Amino acid sequence: MSEDRLVILDREGVLTECVAPFMRSPEDFRPIPGALEAIGRLNQAGYRVVVASNQAGVGRGLFDMATVNAIHDRMHRAVTAVGGRIDAVFYCPHPEEAGCACRKPATGLFDEIAERYGLSQLAGVAAVGDSIRDLLAASRAGAQAVLVRTGKGRETEAAGGLPQGVLIYDDLAAFADVWLAQRG
Repeated sequence: MSEDRLVILDREGVLTECVAPFMRSPEDFRPIPGALEAIGRLNQAGYRVVVASNQAGVGRGLFDMATVNAIHDRMHRAVTAVGGRIDAVFYCPHPEEAGCACRKPATGLFDEIAERYGLSQLAGVAAVGDSIRDLLAASRAGAQAVLVRTGKGRETEAAGGLPQGVLIYDDLAAFADVWLAQRG
């Protein structure tokens, strides 16, 4: 697989509306308008799309793995219904205080993605998020950090302190349009 034919997405705030404090059931999965179709366009252009998400609610005992799997099943079905696919979901189940290597802004999820897809580096891979932790993880892992203004994105942009070279778009659909126009 060509290293630049992969896109990494955060879940809440990029694909789905944010649910405070956590998405706790499949019914909480509410796609951001245009996001699922954007995944379909990326797929049709030859991109693999994966999700990398912190899921601290598991580690805090707020919901179990069966719930996470049911949410992801609903997500996969919704994307498939519009002609797209998510190739894999990578997530960190640990709470912040665990100090693990997989919780963003650490790079563990990105390292796992690179290993799974046989990539020596993530240069040229877009990693789309709505929070500073998403952007820091992407940047530290060598991916192209992309901020969307959905979810917590506007607040993240206004707070400043973004890693150098971050690309900013209104939403996932706008990112996909520009990315595909520039890179095909």
